[in-house]
Amino acid sequence: MAVPRPPKLTLLYRVYAGLAGLALPFAFRSQSRRLQEQGISATRARERLGHPTLPRPSGPLIWCHAASVGESVSLLALIDALLAADPMLHVLVTSGTAGSAQVLAGRLPDRAFHQFAPLDARLPLARFLAHWRPALAILVESELWPQMIVRTHAASIPLALLNARLSLKSLRNWQKAPRTARALLGRFALVRAQEPGAAQALRALGAPECAVMGNLKAAARPLPFDPAMLAETRQALHGRPVWAAVSTHPGEEELILWAHKSARATIPDLMLILVPRHAVRGDDVAQLCRSAGLAFGQRSGGQAMDARTAVYLADTMGETGLWFALAPVVFLGGSLVPVGGHNPYEPALAGAAILHGPHVISAAPAYAGFDAAGGALQVADAATLARVLADLLSSPARLRAMQAAAAAHAGAQSADLSRLVADLCQLIADGPA
Repeated sequence: MAVPRPPKLTLLYRVYAGLAGLALPFAFRSQSRRLQEQGISATRARERLGHPTLPRPSGPLIWCHAASVGESVSLLALIDALLAADPMLHVLVTSGTAGSAQVLAGRLPDRAFHQFAPLDARLPLARFLAHWRPALAILVESELWPQMIVRTHAASIPLALLNARLSLKSLRNWQKAPRTARALLGRFALVRAQEPGAAQALRALGAPECAVMGNLKAAARPLPFDPAMLAETRQALHGRPVWAAVSTHPGEEELILWAHKSARATIPDLMLILVPRHAVRGDDVAQLCRSAGLAFGQRSGGQAMDARTAVYLADTMGETGLWFALAPVVFLGGSLVPVGGHNPYEPALAGAAILHGPHVISAAPAYAGFDAAGGALQVADAATLARVLADLLSSPARLRAMQAAAAAHAGAQSADLSRLVADLCQLIADGPA
């Protein structure tokens, strides 16, 4: 699995690296302010400059880097498998968002821990690599930060790119700079793509050892929840039909609330669990519920659902697993507005049927697979959402078939973790890049 000597770095890369150094103070100020506004301490925000807040444990350490919550959580099953393969191993997970840090704090196993990723500039990366000295670096999906790749490789640390995907926009951008793409991708010792189209595109751009691995998100454990809370919530519903709209975005909640009101004309006691993508928007979404004339309870305010509740606004962190387990039908947000969609494997693994809008470019192959398998349905607009929702909740056999199809498709797409762990351990055994 040896990597050939990568092509020389291009002028475009060198210009980028120079500009990144000049922009570093401004980038850190912006990132630090954002993290602190979301409850992260100033000390931890300095991790973005490469300053560690934890000591390095003894023994081999694997560094895994992911962008945000979804990509970070997709690593959990792989991390479990890696730690089981070597009792001396530790895993460092880096990401860039407060949400990912908060979610991982409660879900990482022993011998795994989180730090914020160093910004893509020389000094933060130098501090980070000097302190942590990873035996292997794993990047996830499309996290192709140029200096992170180049400086990690220059430190003789093998690089792997897992669950790789390329949007059409990203592919076109890389194709405009083929020599730079080859110089960066050629530094990876191993690349594993989500699906054949991505693997073919990455090989054409210069990625070595590129094969299809399945999807790490399909191999993930179902999102956790408190069984006692699930039982309590079901009791509070008193058998009322319920659906959930999860990871919704501005401009989308109005459409969802309209669809919910329309569906209630057919199913009068229907309740919606509305989960904004960003919990800090809870008060704004609450105002939308008022404007729609729908009785609602707001979880962040400690309000419980009762017989009058038409919408339950779940504006808290870390409880998405509860709502997936509760609702037989889940609409995934970021898809009625042009955000790109969110991870469909999470509701599928929880046993839910999936509805989504047309804007799913961030995970287009995954959604196409669920649609073809009968586990998901695309709705074009609020009127279609209302109609499909009422039809599904009025047809128990059809709903059960759709739930089963979603779960079966998710299981069939799961990555082969045993083979992947063997390949990654071989990279460590082979030694420096």
